[in-house]
Amino acid sequence: MKILTKILLFLVLCLPVSLERAEAKSAIDSIVERGVLRVGFSTFVPWAMQDKNGEYIGFEIDVARELAKDLGVELQLVPTNWDGIIPALLSKKFDVIIGGMGSTVKRNLTVNFTVPYDYTTLGIMANIEKAGQWKSPEDFNRKEAVVAVRNGSSGAFYVKKYLPHATVRTFNEEAPAVLEVLSGRAHAFVSSRPLPALEIAKNPEKLFTPYEIEEYREPIGFAVRKGDFDTLNVFDNWIVGKHSTGWLKERSEYWFNGTAWQERLGTE
Repeated sequence: MKILTKILLFLVLCLPVSLERAEAKSAIDSIVERGVLRVGFSTFVPWAMQDKNGEYIGFEIDVARELAKDLGVELQLVPTNWDGIIPALLSKKFDVIIGGMGSTVKRNLTVNFTVPYDYTTLGIMANIEKAGQWKSPEDFNRKEAVVAVRNGSSGAFYVKKYLPHATVRTFNEEAPAVLEVLSGRAHAFVSSRPLPALEIAKNPEKLFTPYEIEEYREPIGFAVRKGDFDTLNVFDNWIVGKHSTGWLKERSEYWFNGTAWQERLGTE
């Protein structure tokens, strides 16, 4: 009787763990079974944006399409507000974030990141009339300097660390932040390259580059839910393979060092 009791107790104690393991399915298994890769992203020029026909294009979109093709599944793009994109991943609204997300330690406490598939660098554009004589970070690192950034972006992290005394104005999208500088309500805007340079090229009479941001280079990875090592392994190997063939470099060159894609936006 004592032996039987011990066996029953052992089964009762182990059953929840066994059920938990049985229920745990990796995202990659679900993707293959479903036949659809669901990718969460937010719009950042030229990472992801809409063309003149309303279709999403950009570096991230190319990466997501290539990944889905290689997995042999369909692609479902899930546009998501940047400030809610990690909670959406954790609640399984999609399988992975491919959205120009920097692999910061703070984010890594909540999600797991793949090896980098790219690196982001930053640029700054400033209003000529408001800040034409400002030429260094010290000029913008003071209370009277108003700096626009996108909430939760690499630009926001840079300003917090390197321009801690500036008056920061945050926006959920890049367009209103750009407009804030064009209108003179902000002195400058810090964002991932090449957006500041593109805006300066379009508005040379209003905007300029006060200085180059050299100290910031952030690794960019896919974000997946914690504990999903099978999915992380598949994505890591895919990224390594695409680096080795030069595909990622070619796509990065097209989107970040070229301007031909701007014709697809239908804007001058």
